[in-house]
Amino acid sequence: MSTIPENNFRDSISTVNEEGKRNWLYPKKPSGKFYKYRKIVSYILLVILFTSPFIKINGNQFLLFNVLERRFNLFGYPFWPQDFYLIVLMMIIGIVFIILFTVAFGRIFCGWICPQTIFMEMVFRRIEYWIEGDRGKQMRLNKQPWNAEKIRKKAIKWTLFFIISFFIANIFLAYIIGSDRLLRYITEGPFVNLSTFTSLLIFTGIFYFIFVWFREQVCLIACPYGRLQGVLLDNKSIVVAYDHKRGEKEEGRAKFKKREDRAATGKGDCIDCAQCVQVCPTGIDIRNGTQLECINCTACIDACDAMMEAVNLPKGLIRYASEENIEKKAKFKFTPRLKGYTAVLVILIGVLTGLLFVRNDIEARVLRLPGQLYEHQDNNRISNVFTFKLVNKTNKDIKDIEFKLLSHKGEVRLVKNADFTVPGQGLSEGTLFIEIPAGSLKGEKEKLTIGIYSDDKLIETTTTTFLGPRSYR
Repeated sequence: MSTIPENNFRDSISTVNEEGKRNWLYPKKPSGKFYKYRKIVSYILLVILFTSPFIKINGNQFLLFNVLERRFNLFGYPFWPQDFYLIVLMMIIGIVFIILFTVAFGRIFCGWICPQTIFMEMVFRRIEYWIEGDRGKQMRLNKQPWNAEKIRKKAIKWTLFFIISFFIANIFLAYIIGSDRLLRYITEGPFVNLSTFTSLLIFTGIFYFIFVWFREQVCLIACPYGRLQGVLLDNKSIVVAYDHKRGEKEEGRAKFKKREDRAATGKGDCIDCAQCVQVCPTGIDIRNGTQLECINCTACIDACDAMMEAVNLPKGLIRYASEENIEKKAKFKFTPRLKGYTAVLVILIGVLTGLLFVRNDIEARVLRLPGQLYEHQDNNRISNVFTFKLVNKTNKDIKDIEFKLLSHKGEVRLVKNADFTVPGQGLSEGTLFIEIPAGSLKGEKEKLTIGIYSDDKLIETTTTTFLGPRSYR
């Protein structure tokens, strides 16, 4: 019979004991094929994370999320507040993309790509193994009194953790205020920019708290993704799964005995070594089935494969598989649900691509000056006064700007010089007058189309409203 315990494990999380206190986890150091792959992926992503703020494309920072000044760069492409709808669309595409892969492959994002997992498992946890040793040594060290060895190891670990947290906080700040400004602040010293330095220390404290104490609790408590996957997963989703059909068989799992014919005894291939539990960074038993704490990190797969190889049993007792694959040996299929999510994703990407193609390098807005009516000018002409704002979304100056009426016969006169320049990544504001022959007006409110030219080349069009006297309707 199956020895899978009752579902009371679903009533609590692995990091809280029966008294409601923190159950500190000491995961065993993982090793194996998947762990090697994860290290490669993680270090590539870390390189991208640490270098992206310092990479420039056409003078623009590769990635910038300056919320304070409402300036964003994505892959060297600048976005302004006027482009916020594009940012929102990109975020929706990202969410749909994650949902699609969750439906198909479970919580693979958490185990392979999530920055929290990468930093915790590939940086801080590895430093911990290097200083304090593996699972058993860490447990003994924490139980022993505060002697010279414990003080030395803890002090070294906590100091390194603080230095790394401070470094991460600097990188995080570079994404917000820009790498150039960050480097300038570092050169000037902390006391010249005390407010920024205070923010840096706050970020450092948050990262330090997370990786020293909160740790896997981020995935279990703070992150909603674990609960979201319960809604998204179905029996066709490929997740890190325990093959209970093979592991339990008729007599259930049992300890391994030499020269025992387990096939004859009816015992399952699971030898109940608990290596999958000891290596799990969130402290769960994968043999209990899919759980919200599982981040699909594959550590249990490597540990189980190593034990199966040691006792001459086939690997893959724990593997990437769907519930349907385990129960019915069914292969992965591109289900109608996946097709629906894929279609939505393709449509959204198509819309975003189209919007990016029609997006102009300059944003123009011409508004009639509030509280001002029309004026009669010589030669039976009607004049309105307007304010204009031009936003240059590129890193290059746009020179010799001119305004021309496209929809009506008339004249546009700037208050300042006729030609001017909009600086790169900047804006220009001013006032202009539009004069139109009274005979060209058909009503008291006319919609005008204005062209903005640079070096006699049309670069943008905008519309505004022109007021005229009632008698000309």
